[in-house]
Amino acid sequence: MIEIENLQKYFLEDKIFVTEHAAERFHQRGIKISDIRHAVNFGEIIEQYPEDYPYPSCLICGKNNSDKIIHAVLSDEGTSSRIITAYFPDSEKWSEDFKMRR
Repeated sequence: MIEIENLQKYFLEDKIFVTEHAAERFHQRGIKISDIRHAVNFGEIIEQYPEDYPYPSCLICGKNNSDKIIHAVLSDEGTSSRIITAYFPDSEKWSEDFKMRR
């Protein structure tokens, strides 16, 4: 089970990695790494994916720097983390608080 405190620690230690593909998608969506950091620091884990390969990951629901709801999927690789994706959730696919799938 991934603990959000570990992900927060990885940000503090600059042990968060982003693939080129993920960075390109963030840019297309208008999302900055600082938005994801804000979501991790003040948000919560809403789904766990322990079977993800090659490392377990989780879905975080938080807010970006502009107070807009954002979802981010991050792995926990034991000593670091990788941002897999981040997006602004669709209100038609998520509950009113964006924490449960419809």
